[in-house]
Amino acid sequence: MSLFKNVLYFQAGFGFLANTILLFFYTFIMLGHRPKPTDLISCQLTFIHIMMFLTGGDICLTDIFETLNLENDFKCKTIFYISRVMRGLSICTTCLLGVVQAVTISPSTSLLAKFKHRLKVYMTYAFFCIWSFNLFYSSNQIFYVGGFTNVSETNQMKVTKSCSLFPKNYIIKGLILTVSVSRDVFLVGVMLTTSMYMVIILFRHQRQCKHLHSTSHLRASPEKRATQTILLLVVCFVAIYWVDFIISSSSVLLWMYDPVVLTVQKFVMYAYPTITPLIQISSDNRIIIMLENMHSKCHKILLNMFLPFL
Repeated sequence: MSLFKNVLYFQAGFGFLANTILLFFYTFIMLGHRPKPTDLISCQLTFIHIMMFLTGGDICLTDIFETLNLENDFKCKTIFYISRVMRGLSICTTCLLGVVQAVTISPSTSLLAKFKHRLKVYMTYAFFCIWSFNLFYSSNQIFYVGGFTNVSETNQMKVTKSCSLFPKNYIIKGLILTVSVSRDVFLVGVMLTTSMYMVIILFRHQRQCKHLHSTSHLRASPEKRATQTILLLVVCFVAIYWVDFIISSSSVLLWMYDPVVLTVQKFVMYAYPTITPLIQISSDNRIIIMLENMHSKCHKILLNMFLPFL
C-alpha cells in the first residue's frame, strides 16, 4: 500500500510540474503572440488539470486547509466541490478542444466552415456555458459530503482520512446518476464523432498531398500535427475516463471504498492530466523553440557574468 501511495505522490507531483510549465508557455503565447483558438482552450485545460491535482487530496491545497482554523466540514465541502467542478470541466473542455479543431481544419465547402469567422465568439459562449453548468450541477453534491465522524453509526462512506460521503435516497441517487451519465455519454459521443471527422479530413489531405509539391505539404504539416495531437488526447481521455467511471460507479453503488481501490482510482484520475502536457509539449514546436531560446539566453547571461573572471 505504501508503494502505491509513493507512486501516486510521484505521479501527482510530476503532473503538477508539467502542467505548470505548460501553463507558463500558453500564458507567454497569449501575452506576446497571436494565439490560435485551440491555445485558449488548451490554456484553460491546463489550469483545470492543475486544480485537479491540488484538490485531489495529495498535494498542498489539502495541507493548506489543514493549517487554517476552519471547521473540517467546510474544508471537505470546499475541496470536494472544486474537485467535482474541475473533473466536469475537464471532459467538457476536452470535447470543446476536439470540436474547435474539427471546425478549424474543415474545408471551405463543408457545413462547419461557416463557423470559422466567428470561432472566438462561439468559444466565449461555450466557456460561459460549460463553466455555468458545472458550477451549478456540482453544487448539489456538496450536501452529501462532510467531515468524517463514525461509519458504524451514520452509514457514511469514508473517502479520505477526514472526509466521507453521506447516503442519498434512491430517487436523488438515480437522478444524479442519470444526469451524469447522459452528460458524459453525449460529450464522449461528440468527441468520437469529431475525431472520426478529423481522421477523414486527414486521410483526404494525405491523398491530395501525393499530387502536390513538397512545399505545400510542409505548410500543412503544423496543422496536421496539431490535429493528430488532439486526436491522441481524445483517445487517451475516452479510455481513461471510462476506467475511472467504472471504478467510481461500482464503489458508489456497492457503498464501499476500499483504500486500495481509492488509490487506484486516484492513479487513473491523475493519468489524463499527467499525459496531456507531455503529449502537448512533445508535439508543439513552439514550446521546443521557446525552450531553446531560453537556454541560449541563459547561456549568454552566464557567459557575460563569468567572462571578466576568466
